[in-house]
Amino acid sequence: MDLGRRARSIAMIKQLGPGLVTGAADDDPSGIATYSQAGAQFGFGLLWTLVLTYPLMSAVQLVSAHIGRVTGHGLAKNMGDILPRWLVTALVALLFVANTINIGADIAAMGEAAELVIGTGAHIFTVAFAVGSLLLQMFVPYRRYAAFLKWLTLVLFAYVALVFMVHVDWSAAARGLVWPVIAGTSAITTVVAIFGTTISPYLFFWQSSQEAEEVDQDAAAAPLIDAPDQAPHEYSRMRLDTFAGMAVSNLVAIAIMIGTAATLHAAGKTQIDTAADAARALQPVAGQFAFLLFALGIIGTGLLAVPVLAGSAAYAVGEARNWKIGLENKPWEAVGFYSVIGVATLLGIAIDWSPLDPIKALFWSAVINGVVAVPIMAAMMVVVARHSAMGRFTATGWLQFFGWAATLVMAAAALAMVFV
Repeated sequence: MDLGRRARSIAMIKQLGPGLVTGAADDDPSGIATYSQAGAQFGFGLLWTLVLTYPLMSAVQLVSAHIGRVTGHGLAKNMGDILPRWLVTALVALLFVANTINIGADIAAMGEAAELVIGTGAHIFTVAFAVGSLLLQMFVPYRRYAAFLKWLTLVLFAYVALVFMVHVDWSAAARGLVWPVIAGTSAITTVVAIFGTTISPYLFFWQSSQEAEEVDQDAAAAPLIDAPDQAPHEYSRMRLDTFAGMAVSNLVAIAIMIGTAATLHAAGKTQIDTAADAARALQPVAGQFAFLLFALGIIGTGLLAVPVLAGSAAYAVGEARNWKIGLENKPWEAVGFYSVIGVATLLGIAIDWSPLDPIKALFWSAVINGVVAVPIMAAMMVVVARHSAMGRFTATGWLQFFGWAATLVMAAAALAMVFV
């Protein structure tokens, strides 16, 4: 590779940040469980859902990024400017509840995966992972922490590698990607779960807040509404970052679904409740190395997703309450912000130790997320089209179209959760 091409590649990689981390965090252990269940139960039949979700999730995350970069504030602050305070408080409270349950399910899956590899100590590993994640958020400066999350996304490619370790009927997989099939009520429920997993409210809050945080930490940057000359470069960067991040998210989800379809579904193992169940079932079917890749991937994705879940809740609550926020601050400089991160993480640990069934808890968190996503997305679309908030940077026609399309799809998914 010549020096010019290498320099361009390095420059492109440096443009990846909030969008890449957001997309990777979408493939958390709970998401892995959903994609594994889809592949194990329906084979290649539901791969088309991930082709459909790509433009929708890209649009809604790009809306989130634009709001943060243009205004210099996250979603909760911008929603508070157009919605009644009580409604914003209610939406943020529901987000906190759903995120906490999701944290509990994710760290439980991480502990179970570690026990599968080591042989013992699921609860001990669960606490260790949760406390380690909390300490990283509290005491590692934002720039270093953001870089750590960015490089941690590489762990996701363990699932891509898995596909090349097993025998795959590629013609059947190709049909699954382009030919929609829904066979029965259970398939409809799984489709709803896939949409709820890929388009989640905590991702909206995280990416918008990270864009605002990037502005705060760069002396040369300013909200685009105050520095319109920066817009061409920043819009280009956000598009590259978001499209790449969502592509990574969906590529990994497709790899998980193909891998489990080619192994578990083919072997008749169709009941998968957790990500660790999928790893455990893979061992006799696909071999020890595939099992280890899958189990270690659960731990890596959890380390990436848990701070995003806790952090997005803290940004949302902090902005709604007008607290000082930001991971660059020390814990004693933003007490409320870090208290939310701490409480969400500790409650997640409590869920793992409680009699509460994590699978049922995860189901209800998905229901809450699916319901809460609709008004949040609608509010986002109103904000991004409002001149008083975005100035000259209101959303363009295609972004408006796909953003509202994603909102309508999530509304349909929320209704399906209730009536299917």
